[in-house]
Amino acid sequence: MTLVTLIGERLAKEDEEFIYLGPNNDCRGCKLKTVCFNLKPGRRYKIIDIRDKRHSCELHEGNAAVVEVQELPILAAIDKELTEGSAAKIERKECKNIGCDNFELCNNLALQKDRNYKIIKIYEGLDCLIGHKLQKAELAD
Repeated sequence: MTLVTLIGERLAKEDEEFIYLGPNNDCRGCKLKTVCFNLKPGRRYKIIDIRDKRHSCELHEGNAAVVEVQELPILAAIDKELTEGSAAKIERKECKNIGCDNFELCNNLALQKDRNYKIIKIYEGLDCLIGHKLQKAELAD
């Protein structure tokens, strides 16, 4: 599904991906904040089109560009015993090893505590430096 939002014009590049971190308190008085805040915090989005319209923005250097974005699937590390097609509570892993190749998968900001996710597709097994038995998976909320 295509969504319309605003992003700093310097960041507005087609096919660029970003993670929406949530509302910014500096934007409380902005009349366009509902356009910026219509995404899901922690989710990854891909810019699929850049419109010609620009708006002034106090947060970004220069202006904010109107862009069309596509919500990307949630990719996360899940326990090895979980299977494709099942639903489960998937939580971030307790790991502070930010140098690990799997850190982003294990600590995906999109994962919400106590929420069930459907396992859409399982990819490969993951090597865990602290011994968890994990696999990479695509999830739907």
